[in-house]
Amino acid sequence: MEFEDLEPQKGQLKPKDLTSWNIEELEQYIDNMKLEIARVERVIENKKRVSRDATILFKQ
Repeated sequence: MEFEDLEPQKGQLKPKDLTSWNIEELEQYIDNMKLEIARVERVIENKKRVSRDATILFKQ
């Protein structure tokens, strides 16, 4: 894991210049982005679950 992975990312990311990439590189990039999207969705779901659990716990 890179140190930068630990830092929160804020704002818009600068788009990559994909014009020089070949088809295989573009397809690999798409696959990697899909994996990253799935990872972020899991983190979001976990945070939602923790928030729901905390709400239930503190309402009692």
